[in-house]
Amino acid sequence: MSEVTIWHNPRCSKSRATLSLLESHGLDPKIVEYLKTPPSASELTSVLKKLHMKPRELMRKGEAVYKELGLDDEALSDAKLTEAMAENPVLIERPIVLYAARAALGRPPENVLDLFTGL
Repeated sequence: MSEVTIWHNPRCSKSRATLSLLESHGLDPKIVEYLKTPPSASELTSVLKKLHMKPRELMRKGEAVYKELGLDDEALSDAKLTEAMAENPVLIERPIVLYAARAALGRPPENVLDLFTGL
């Protein structure tokens, strides 16, 4: 079985609920506190592909740094947005669960269970 990884923020209730849900299903995910160990831009690009999302869809637009950096500018490229998230991980929506070649955003937490259907 492939390793399950969660990009986790222990201060976030959705992230805690998602971790608890995984554990209640007998999974022991590798926990990556992405605010302490941020993903690189290339890791983010890979995860975005797995999520079938564009960078802007994964951004926390309510964060002060989003406004400070002018990330609402529609002219910004996906690469620039991904770079901004790698440099400012607080911008990354959470939690993200990775399993095999797939990923899911835990909003709501039950979304991540789709990764394990048919196991």
